[in-house]
Amino acid sequence: MPRMLDPKIRSATNHAPAQGAVLARGAFFSTLAFLASNLRAIFMLLVARLLGSAVLGTFGLAWAAMDLLSKFATLGLDYSAIAFVAKTEAAHDPVGSRRVMRAALAISVGSGIGLALVAAVLVWIFGPRFGLRPELARAASVMMLAIPGLALYRVSNALSRGMAVMHHEIYSHGFTESLGTAAALLGALALGIRDLAPEVAAIAGTLASGLVAFFLARRLFASASRAAPRQEGDALVRKLVQASAPIALYDLLNLGVMHIDVIMLGWFVGRAPGVTLETLGIYAAAVQLVGGLRKVGGVFVPIFTPVVARQISSGQMRAAEESYGYLARWMLAILLPALIVLALAGGGIMTIFGAAFYGGGTWVPIIGAACAMNAFVGLGETILMIERPGINLFNSTIAFVSAVGLNLIFIPAFGPLGAALGMLVPYSIQGVLRGVEISWLLKWRWPWRALLKPWLAALIPLPIALVARLFARGIIWEFAAAGLYLAGYLLAWRVIGLERGDRDVLDHLFARSQPNHPQCEKVNMQ
Repeated sequence: MPRMLDPKIRSATNHAPAQGAVLARGAFFSTLAFLASNLRAIFMLLVARLLGSAVLGTFGLAWAAMDLLSKFATLGLDYSAIAFVAKTEAAHDPVGSRRVMRAALAISVGSGIGLALVAAVLVWIFGPRFGLRPELARAASVMMLAIPGLALYRVSNALSRGMAVMHHEIYSHGFTESLGTAAALLGALALGIRDLAPEVAAIAGTLASGLVAFFLARRLFASASRAAPRQEGDALVRKLVQASAPIALYDLLNLGVMHIDVIMLGWFVGRAPGVTLETLGIYAAAVQLVGGLRKVGGVFVPIFTPVVARQISSGQMRAAEESYGYLARWMLAILLPALIVLALAGGGIMTIFGAAFYGGGTWVPIIGAACAMNAFVGLGETILMIERPGINLFNSTIAFVSAVGLNLIFIPAFGPLGAALGMLVPYSIQGVLRGVEISWLLKWRWPWRALLKPWLAALIPLPIALVARLFARGIIWEFAAAGLYLAGYLLAWRVIGLERGDRDVLDHLFARSQPNHPQCEKVNMQ
């Protein structure tokens, strides 16, 4: 007669795959949002094909400057709102959740409108006086008007994520912003707007995205049964600002590291060998192409944040480590082969923007490595954000200062290649700092063993693909080597097999014979 497990043991045994299933469901919807957001490539392709690399470079610089300043509008609420809503929902306090929503939106939208107007005027007047070319200053000034829509989108989407709803971004960013921006570009060109058409289209697309995100998020929050006393509302605003301030500062610095290469490359146009508006446009296209690797973090971090926040706050550190092991393994399984494909066929892939963009293939693997590093170590940033947000500020400061310094040295020496190198090194420094700090401060045990199989699967087929790439020339052979590698990668996984924990997660997700399988969490799929 089979031995019966004690109910407590059976519950603990089922907890891990159930928790992994929660993460997998959330990651699935975030993946759909990620894939939908890549529709924005249609807009970039239209700009490159219809207006040329110089206009694309101008737009890339203007967008980077606007995106950086937009962090003064969101003030960290695009991250802290997730944790605030998750905590109020865990306490079964829907009234508190609605207060968080109202306060976060009021702060971010009000700040966004004021910042957009002031920044547009200042950049228009003072940009040329600080050495910025007139066409770049004009484009950046107009682009500042996109800040309110971007702030509304980010904070509204954070509120949805705090309610563990991951699929709203598919509609707001994936479809509305991506396709709306492309349609607005064609409309602007039809009206005779040419040089500023990408900026006008971006303003329309971000505003539409923000409105859709807001209306979707508002539906999740039940109407408050009573009005909050003024003292409670003021106290909530103070708590939001206090919690968001360090997050806002290090997020601003993180975004600065993300965009500083394009911004400084734009500042060096005509001042450094090989740095022109055309090469700036090619570099911006390369950043757009491989930026999808950075967005892989956006697939997993949104669901990781509320789950790990609950686990750490309740003292379940080993469960938090296990959650990290799941997501880190899944991220590596995506990032490693994608990075190798970019290294094998980067030039060929760049030709989707036009034949003149082939030369950007030299920079693609370095930019890709930087973006992959940024995505992967973002999980560590989330862990520190929950417990020690001030340390993230220190790490981001170090990374930003090193990025500025390295770009000042590398760009005059190596041109766009120097900008790519100046992007990779700071992310590496940041990753090392986070790893050491989490281990030391939180007594965290990194699940290195859980990450072994993605590395094996990625490295096993690499030698054959490298031989095919090195002994053949031409775009067709680049794609052939990349295809050969991907086939070998899939075969390697077939031979190695999934981790037992991943198989348990799949069984838990798709089990048909266990309708009463216990669930420790439930992701809202509304």
